[in-house]
Amino acid sequence: MPNALAQESSPYLRQHQHNPVDWLPWGQGALAKAREQDRPLLVSIGYSACHWCHVMEHESFEDPDIAALMNESFVCVKVDREERPDVDAIYMEAVQAMTGHGGWPLHVFATPDGTPFYGGTYFPPEPRYGSPSWPQVLNAIAEAWDERADEIRGSSAAIAEQLGGGARLAPSQQPITVDTLDAAASALESYFDPEHGGFGAAPKFPQTPVLEFLLARAHTHTADSPEGAMALDTLHAIAGGGIHDQLAGGFHRYSVDATWTVPHFEKMLYDNALLARAYVHAFELSREPTLEQTCRHTLDWALREMRGDEGGFYSATDADSDGVEGAYYVWTIAELRTALGDDADAAIAWFGATEEGNFSDPHHPRAGQNVLTAAGLAPPDKQRERIRTRLLEVRAARSRPALDDKRLASWNALMISALADAGTVLGESRYLAAAQACADFILTEMRDSDGRLKRSFAAGQARLDAYLEDHAFLLEALIALFEATCEQRWLAEAVTFADTLIARFGDPEHGGFYATAADSEILIARRKDLEDSPIPAGPSSAALGLLRLAELTGNDAYRSQAQGVLALLAEIAPRHPAAFGHALQAMHWSLAPMRPIACPLPAPLAAGAGSAYSTDR
Repeated sequence: MPNALAQESSPYLRQHQHNPVDWLPWGQGALAKAREQDRPLLVSIGYSACHWCHVMEHESFEDPDIAALMNESFVCVKVDREERPDVDAIYMEAVQAMTGHGGWPLHVFATPDGTPFYGGTYFPPEPRYGSPSWPQVLNAIAEAWDERADEIRGSSAAIAEQLGGGARLAPSQQPITVDTLDAAASALESYFDPEHGGFGAAPKFPQTPVLEFLLARAHTHTADSPEGAMALDTLHAIAGGGIHDQLAGGFHRYSVDATWTVPHFEKMLYDNALLARAYVHAFELSREPTLEQTCRHTLDWALREMRGDEGGFYSATDADSDGVEGAYYVWTIAELRTALGDDADAAIAWFGATEEGNFSDPHHPRAGQNVLTAAGLAPPDKQRERIRTRLLEVRAARSRPALDDKRLASWNALMISALADAGTVLGESRYLAAAQACADFILTEMRDSDGRLKRSFAAGQARLDAYLEDHAFLLEALIALFEATCEQRWLAEAVTFADTLIARFGDPEHGGFYATAADSEILIARRKDLEDSPIPAGPSSAALGLLRLAELTGNDAYRSQAQGVLALLAEIAPRHPAAFGHALQAMHWSLAPMRPIACPLPAPLAAGAGSAYSTDR
């Protein structure tokens, strides 16, 4: 018999509806049950495309004996981190403080009021990898609660005070200058990988907010500036590596190695929206055709495979097929020869495929197009397209990765921005049309009867109150649409969302913005999430959007609100630029001049301004 998750709309939660665990969704019902029974909460957090989440489910949550241990001593709660980033952020910070690391699946044991006292990530069903088994953890925590519940409650109370993210950060009196941004760029250069692109060692993430900061700087200098070189080299390397689906387009989440070769195979909408936008901005800077092609390849994949009939975009595709990570994407030499015939040798050279392979499965192409193209081994365009077409035909017969079809307001807003920018720069009307259709979907189907934005749309309904990032990303997206189309309705909606996020998320005492609204569900902490990794933080996005809106409307109140965010980050962001790429972009645009565009504004919006303005891209 299905558990309570069968009634949920989240694909991730529904994946667990047939577990013998008595899962409950996060909410007052679960907390009330824990209080009534005086049992700890066991909060398990993940997302639908998470490989190790699937592994732990199959190993432990589907095991009747392990499930019985969980049900006997705990109130078990499942959380989709993509629907509830507020819950995830609190418990992720707690586990990182307790253990020094974090990740998903995330498992937290909490008092009945939700205060965490122990946690970790993946636990195996028996001791291995230097980790205790999941049953050992369950038994130890149950025993500790039975014997020392009052002590645990007392010691965990101090933890809650530390879980506000940047909520206790005070604004800096230090002004933001060009030297501030120079220092941030120099810090990035110090750990840039000149051989393979990107920053640091494996595993490597695209770090798109950082690349956009470097591109923004390069736009005010030259493409061959250090900032431009770092961004362009990285984007070329990513486009040529295995992290990029060379056949269908789109990018996987990250590379497990330093060369962008072997990816972790899930595809997330946010990565692809952010990277598509970065590629079109890089093309604006360098006019290199490969960058334009990569942008188009990515957006065409999203329009083809990730778009719902109503115009919204799905969240992700899984890393696994039939329980095997990467099975849908990887190839053996024999498979290439069977599929391609006379084109096989060219494809093998292009992909750098070898008999021994390089993936644990063991047949993912070893080298990326970037290395082989430089060596002159890439086939001609017509042959390359013939290879792609044939391999896609063969791949289509394989078992496809699962699709998470929920639409998230914030991630869809990122895709709107990418489509709007690409449609303008590339002169592609269908991208602009798709951006407008997606915006119309959010503004009509993802609002409640009072006009308030919702976070998630799945199974035909919008649900959950939207967060700061939803409002801020949509603010940026609506401005991008206005700049692309000069249609006043987009600017009017941008003003509405700006006023809403200031009223409901702003911190009038210390400046900046909270992740949750003042009237949202009360958790053990109200956070300010500040780091732009892997996606822009809500406050950074709000700052950038409000700066643009101030230029477009002449309303300096928006600029003042943006400066409140930047004052909180003025010292920390330049010292840790890899974690604050979007904030650094906002700092850059707070100093950089804007150029006018010919979009006259109506008097109520203009507030004395004579014209709208565009960034100098």
